[in-house]
Amino acid sequence: MLRIPKRFLPYLLAVVFGLMLAIGYITYRVSENSGIEALADSGTRQLELHARGLESEIDKYSFVPNILGLEERILNVLTSPDPFPGPQNLANRYLEELNQQTSTSTIYVINTEGRVLASSNWRRADSYVGEDLSFRDYFQEALKGGQGRSYGVGTTRAEPGYYLAQGLKKDGKIIGVAVVKVRLDQLEPSWQWADTDAFVSDENGVIILASEPEWKLHTLNPLSPARREELARSLRYYWAPLPLLQVAQRRTLDVGLERWALQMPGGVKGVNRPTDFLAQTRSLKDTSWKLTLLTPLKTVRKTALSNAALAVAGFVILVILLVAWNERRKVLAARFAAREALERANSQLERKIAERTADLIASNDRLKAEIRERQLAENTLRKAQDGLVQAGKLAVIGQMSTSIAHELNQPLAALRTLSGNTMKFLARGKLETASANLQTINELVERMGKITTSLRSFARKSTEPIGEASVLQAADAALFLLQPRLASPPVKVVRELDDCRVLIDQTRLEQILVNLIGNALDAMQASPRRELQLSLRLLGENCRLSVRDSGPGLPEEVRSRLFEPFFTTKPEGRGLGLGLALSAGMATEVGGSLIAQNPDGGGAEFILTLPLAAVKQNHD
Repeated sequence: MLRIPKRFLPYLLAVVFGLMLAIGYITYRVSENSGIEALADSGTRQLELHARGLESEIDKYSFVPNILGLEERILNVLTSPDPFPGPQNLANRYLEELNQQTSTSTIYVINTEGRVLASSNWRRADSYVGEDLSFRDYFQEALKGGQGRSYGVGTTRAEPGYYLAQGLKKDGKIIGVAVVKVRLDQLEPSWQWADTDAFVSDENGVIILASEPEWKLHTLNPLSPARREELARSLRYYWAPLPLLQVAQRRTLDVGLERWALQMPGGVKGVNRPTDFLAQTRSLKDTSWKLTLLTPLKTVRKTALSNAALAVAGFVILVILLVAWNERRKVLAARFAAREALERANSQLERKIAERTADLIASNDRLKAEIRERQLAENTLRKAQDGLVQAGKLAVIGQMSTSIAHELNQPLAALRTLSGNTMKFLARGKLETASANLQTINELVERMGKITTSLRSFARKSTEPIGEASVLQAADAALFLLQPRLASPPVKVVRELDDCRVLIDQTRLEQILVNLIGNALDAMQASPRRELQLSLRLLGENCRLSVRDSGPGLPEEVRSRLFEPFFTTKPEGRGLGLGLALSAGMATEVGGSLIAQNPDGGGAEFILTLPLAAVKQNHD
């Protein structure tokens, strides 16, 4: 536990205050330098954007003087004797049209003596035609065979512009100079919308383009009296006083990177004292100009101050935490004895929790035993329910024994009669008649076999594992078995089937389809149009098989009892009423369903839904 004598407290406070100031100053400087670096990276991209825009604006007019050297009308006005108005008028009109097409300020042609012979502004009262421009430096450079490039203020209308001059030759000799004047100040509005300021200075250090109009025609460096007099005689800036730009302080940070304290023009941006800027300078291609981007450092300084304040606040918080920690240690020393008592109480509580946990474990074991008893009872109940279902089936068969006996007695009586007749026909040698009787006997036996097979299937308690069946194969087998009935009377069969495998035994699926198709054929016997439609659709994990006929449909009272055992709408002797009941039972046994409905367009439709075998395998 730290205890500081009171006599040392003033010295300690002085040290803490000094550390706080040092941390704030260091944080401010580091944050400011980091912000300037980030600002410089952003400014470099913006400076490059401005430079490329200005260079592109200049380059797109550089071809114009070369075009004039190929134009016959221009060469004629330079070689014709003076005065000769015909070639001059043709040249004026040509320059006027070319000026409109290229959107330049002015295009004119000067002879070797420096006099303007033709100009695109020849129609204006202040036309350049006839002026003496031999003093212009761009004319002198072009006359020497070079490319004249210069910025200047016009002596006629005092309009600034960029001049591109090129000597025009004929037979290898310069006969004149073509000049194109371009206004570049249309770029300044785009600079004014940015958060930064920008200006362009020429080789004399004179600002010729600027986002701040007040900066134009100011110099970046002091000019000697002799240099000022020389520029005044050249009329390059048309008697402009060329005052010095008020830069209070300039400090170089890196190549092309400076920090300026610039005195802004009065009232501009609401600032009357020097403003700090980050100045980035870049030379422009094919000129002696330089583009300077000025980015305000106001945001960087605010961020640096905020970071310094946060650092000081963090230091103060740390000191406060240290003091609080020292005080807490005092409190903890007083609480040490209480903690021992608390630990003893906690030990007792843990013992009680262990005892309670043991009780909960015993209760959980009893609950598990009860769950096992309930599961055993549930299994017993399920077996009892299965036995009741089977007993119900047998009871239904017992109740219908009279009907079953009746269904079997008729074929047996017919068999007795037909067998006796067949013996007589054989004795008489009537083999065809005997053969027909034997065929009838075979059909009666088959009918009786179907009745007994259906009853046995209905009464049997299924214990066989569920197999897989092909829908297409089952449909083919069913249609093959019922082919004689499909042929007479003829029935149109429409099949929209794709093969898929479903979760049911192949024999049972064929039995269901034979029953459904046979019922459909029975329903269409009296219909003028007999059409049987078999279609298949896949619905998620199930296969939906539809059997639709063109018969009269199903009355509502029939639909409600359709799947009851021994219910039939056929005449006596034509059916037992077990087919649909057995089919629905076989579908339900594998997790499917069989329903009946009257679709739009007439007829009846039975829909058999069965689970797909592949889905079952994936689940397993």
